Amino acid sequence: VDGAVSIGQSLAAIEYLDETHPEPPLLPGGAADRARIRSLALDIACEIHPINNLRVLKYLTGELGASEEQKLAWYRHWVEVGLAAVEARLAGNALTGRFCHGEHPTLADCCLVPQVFNARRFGCRLDHVPTVVRIDTEC
Repeated sequence: VDGAVSIGQSLAAIEYLDETHPEPPLLPGGAADRARIRSLALDIACEIHPINNLRVLKYLTGELGASEEQKLAWYRHWVEVGLAAVEARLAGNALTGRFCHGEHPTLADCCLVPQVFNARRFGCRLDHVPTVVRIDTEC
């Protein structure tokens, strides 16, 4: 909430903040740089973040009758697979720097940090995503 403006989706809120407070920019560089940053952010927001959604997790234990152990195994599997996909895009890419894209935090980093926090909270393996862990630590 910013005065009369109320934004309900995190990516839209982050882009709003970037446009209303442009320094430092969360979408720096030219069109190709911004597209890479958005692509990384969307990989995280669309492929990993929905797994963290409380209504999704409650559906597993409620409607589907999964045990807490089964729910956590399901969650860990999909988050670990999702983070591995992000790792594959970041590791060894010349555009990856201290952060997901270059030497300053971007929209992609804003999306990554909460997912790594949740991965740790739910006991996910992170040994297979060293670049992701390094960037999270940098953030």
